[in-house]
Amino acid sequence: MRALAQYVMRGPLQAGGVAAVTTALPLLFWIGAAVVGLVILRLGISQGLNIGLWALLPALGWSWFGQDPTALAVLLQVMLMASVLRTTLSWERALLGGSFLAIVTGLLLPVAYPGLLDDLVQAGVSFYEQYNADVARTLGSDLEQVIRDTMNASMAGTYLATGIGMTMLARAWQAGLYNPGGFRKEFHALKLSPAVAVVCAVTMVIGPMLGLNSMLLVWAAGTPLFMASVALVHGIVGRRNMSGQWLVLFYIALVLLGPTLMILLVVLAFVDSWLDIRRRIKPAGPAE
Repeated sequence: MRALAQYVMRGPLQAGGVAAVTTALPLLFWIGAAVVGLVILRLGISQGLNIGLWALLPALGWSWFGQDPTALAVLLQVMLMASVLRTTLSWERALLGGSFLAIVTGLLLPVAYPGLLDDLVQAGVSFYEQYNADVARTLGSDLEQVIRDTMNASMAGTYLATGIGMTMLARAWQAGLYNPGGFRKEFHALKLSPAVAVVCAVTMVIGPMLGLNSMLLVWAAGTPLFMASVALVHGIVGRRNMSGQWLVLFYIALVLLGPTLMILLVVLAFVDSWLDIRRRIKPAGPAE
């Protein structure tokens, strides 16, 4: 990956070519998005947008002719978050920008791709009616709407998560080439401000009261809190000079416990926004 980043930074022809080719190839769109993010972060928004046009054409092709908005949605997420990060040097604001775009994406998907969502909903209804009839009977006529909201939120949330991952990959490439260790230090310090944490928490709670797609709001508002909690774990491990095996165990637990641990992490990030847990932990040092 480092060699790829070095090649991309040789010039606009190399960057544009890699962005266009990888976005056009199936399952490699994420590399194109990360390349555009790297150019924005390193060379500026204007030059990054020029390279982004190279990736935008095949992404639009997938979106229009292939009826698959994934490449386009992720590319736009990365371009927005990288631009915000370049301008403000704030991961908090970059994540908020991505969350806002995820909500917009969730609202546009049913309008722009009704056929795609209808196919997914029908597949979901058939699955529940065949393999989980109790749930289907319990929900009754609401089953289709619940599945539709779930599919819509899952798609928009997945685009957001992938966009965050590619923006971080671009930032890691930039740090590896020009500022070794910079991304690690930056990520370990990621913490939401109390005001933003409150807004995220309220957004997740208020959705059902307003009759909105609560799952979409949970994805959008919960993701910044979740990322802050992951950064907190990494920050504590780094501050205490603990072995990397602790992070391996953390991610294994995250996979095994799933939503239960995620909820605890979101709560932890909310608390950390007020208490700044990392500052209260004494750094590990040589034994006296």
